[in-house]
Amino acid sequence: MLIEANALPDLPVRSVLPEVVSTLTREKAAVLVAPPGTGKTTLVPLALADSRLKVIVAEPRRVAARAAARRMAALIGEPVGGRVGYAVRGDRRVSKDTVVEVVTTGLLVRRLQHDPELAGVGAVMLDECHERHLDSDLALAFLVEVRAALRPELRLLATSATADSDRLAVVLGPAAGDPAPVLTAHARSYPVEVIWAPPPGPVTPPHGLRVDPRLLDHVAATTRRALAEGDGDVLVFLPGAREIETVAARLTGIDADVITLHGRQSGSAQDAALQAGPGRSGSAQDAALRAGARRRVVLATAIAESSLTVPGVRAVVDAGLSRVPRMDHSRGLGALATVPVSRASAEQRAGRAGREAPGRVYRCWSAVLHDRLPAQPEPEIAVADLTGFALNLAWWGHPGGTGLALPDPPPQGALAVATETLHDLGAIDAAGTITARGRALADAGLHPRLARALLDGAVLLGGGRAGARRAAEIVAVLDDTVSAGGDVVTLVRRARATNDPAFQSEVRRLTASLNSTETDSPSPEGAADRSAARSAAGVSGRAPSDPRERIPDDLAAGLVVGLAYPERVAKAREPGGNAYLMVGGTAAELAGGSSLMGAPWLAVAAADRAAGSRTARIRSAAPLDETTAREVAAAQLTDATEIGWIDGDVVARRVQRLGAITLSSVRITDPPAARLHDALVTGLRAEGLGLLTWTRTATELRNRLAFAHAALGEPWPDVTDAALLDSAPEWLPLGAARRRADLAKLDVASALRRLLPWSVAGRLDEIAPERLPVPSGSHVRVDYTDPAAPVLAVKVQEAFGWQDAPTLAGGRVPILLHLLSPAGRPVAVTRDLRSFWAQGYPQVRAEMRGRYPRHPWPEDPTSATPTRRANPRAR
Repeated sequence: MLIEANALPDLPVRSVLPEVVSTLTREKAAVLVAPPGTGKTTLVPLALADSRLKVIVAEPRRVAARAAARRMAALIGEPVGGRVGYAVRGDRRVSKDTVVEVVTTGLLVRRLQHDPELAGVGAVMLDECHERHLDSDLALAFLVEVRAALRPELRLLATSATADSDRLAVVLGPAAGDPAPVLTAHARSYPVEVIWAPPPGPVTPPHGLRVDPRLLDHVAATTRRALAEGDGDVLVFLPGAREIETVAARLTGIDADVITLHGRQSGSAQDAALQAGPGRSGSAQDAALRAGARRRVVLATAIAESSLTVPGVRAVVDAGLSRVPRMDHSRGLGALATVPVSRASAEQRAGRAGREAPGRVYRCWSAVLHDRLPAQPEPEIAVADLTGFALNLAWWGHPGGTGLALPDPPPQGALAVATETLHDLGAIDAAGTITARGRALADAGLHPRLARALLDGAVLLGGGRAGARRAAEIVAVLDDTVSAGGDVVTLVRRARATNDPAFQSEVRRLTASLNSTETDSPSPEGAADRSAARSAAGVSGRAPSDPRERIPDDLAAGLVVGLAYPERVAKAREPGGNAYLMVGGTAAELAGGSSLMGAPWLAVAAADRAAGSRTARIRSAAPLDETTAREVAAAQLTDATEIGWIDGDVVARRVQRLGAITLSSVRITDPPAARLHDALVTGLRAEGLGLLTWTRTATELRNRLAFAHAALGEPWPDVTDAALLDSAPEWLPLGAARRRADLAKLDVASALRRLLPWSVAGRLDEIAPERLPVPSGSHVRVDYTDPAAPVLAVKVQEAFGWQDAPTLAGGRVPILLHLLSPAGRPVAVTRDLRSFWAQGYPQVRAEMRGRYPRHPWPEDPTSATPTRRANPRAR
């Protein structure tokens, strides 16, 4: 232990420290459930540390890592970087004396990839596991495997601020069904009064990144209320930096300092928000200053939910929203979405008001709505882009995560999309094994797409230090552009001009991560490296041969964005408009008034699509020209001869496409006839037999054939729509047909006869005669519309003398007689004439003889003379 036990702050976790240490010594793994404010983040590592082996503490956020290290260093009376240090992306303060090192979970994952044994490390503490970030899940799974295969003596502690620890205990357990021990430190928090403060009027639910300004107005008003109704500082939870800026502007003139705390700030700005001002520690030394201390309003995102203590807070104002990653896997669009907070997160936020004294939480929603909130936040693995996650799995040697102790398995659809993306980037091979290029991408500490843009962009922007820096500047902006939005070129220029320390630090980190020999060397080997980079990028010789040649900023930004997201390269649908089509096939639109309006080509850095909408909204992009668009999306460039049924007719053309975007189309004047016929058949199958002209002769012939097939089966042909379409190439005489209109000119009746095998062709008139003779001497047409029941419609007088109805199909099928009145209206429908003459005819005779007196109505129709004429009129 780095500090005597009696010198530790009197925090709730202090009482369980001996149990934590003894359990880890004995079991090597455990779960510690400790709510925020119990001291788990700072006291447990100090208790686990000794002079021989290092303790690593992994935090999900950089600001929490720095704050934890600073607090532990203060407890032992040393500056950060001595026995307590930290390492986060772009910032590292450690020394040879460091025995407690606080890192981000992402950095821990990369460290494990390079050194799975964690040489010199005796214990690892994974803090805030309940937040379920991807890197946290990966680190946990990797460490479990390290303990099982390499370091059984490595002590592993997972901490959670919620009681939902069963899953963690099972993952950490030494064997299936044997969970790791769960230890609990109970919070000694002060009571927090819940004040329900919903907006006074209707508020539109959040959509994408948009939050109704009326809600932000209400949050600002509720913050003023919190200041007026109590003492101490006020902590306000908002979903993102943009909302923080908006609410800060609405709090102008309040008697308090407005402090902001979010992930896009520099480390120093974040650290300042966590420093206790005079009179805020609760110590006796500050008692005299407390009355005169200036109050603070801290506007924060979810990073203040756990891991961090914002000192002096007595009231929390909760907007009730959180910003989470969402991935539209079908279109490759990743974005942040604003969602209602979970009940568990709302409780964590409220607890911030009761850390040091009784407090209040103002929830900007109703109690009824609170009961409808989800109990827990969704794990990131269920909704996020898994490309980086999949790359880490491949690097670890477990493509797909099979065999790893992940708290939740990755969704297979999302994982398949991620794997395909990695394969396209050259990061993995066909077997899913990581390549050398994949390791280089993973080592950049970026999303694999951005890493690809950095590595290849540095070469394509001219190589050397200048190319590396320009690529690094653009990628540094892209890494934050999902939330920032706007024109990437403008964002890069603004970041350069303001000389933002966070931006400059990230540019230096990214530049250092590039292999300088690949960009600086003028040797043949260096040229080969540059050529390989262009090949891996999928582009063709775009880099200037003279390094002094400078690509303009707008094209440089478009080039790098396009390298990261080639499927989002987009072309304007019409000049000067705001509608675009992406290479991947997604329609997209710029917001009205965008500075990019009218650009013929764009490389889209960020876009989102509302549920149910066919069109994505472009949030951030850079302009391109067609040459650069072709180069960055070269893998999607195709030259094809297309002869097919397109948009309702046969089209023959030579087409060059960039994915879904048509670049050029030239009509082919002499396409092969066979290809044209295939296209016509395709069109016929797509749109149906209605494209043919069905004369009465053709229709009746088809009906007769349908009857013969229904009555006798094979070899009589099946002439249903499905059968005719399936066999169209066999019976349709396409000959000189070239387009849709030619189908309407075909002789369908003659074509149908081609379906008849020679063995039955001469028997059609016998099996299904077109007409039948009746007793009057007439030959009446048979109606085969219903193949199961052919109809012969004949006047009653013409059927006199018939004893039995005629049959078809060689006597197999009796015809259905429709017996008609002299006016041609059915008076009876029958297949049994004998029964009709005996039972039905007398009633028909009684009804009809008065109506049609000139027609014969004999008492005995079976012996009467049939006739088709009426009696002469009486003179």
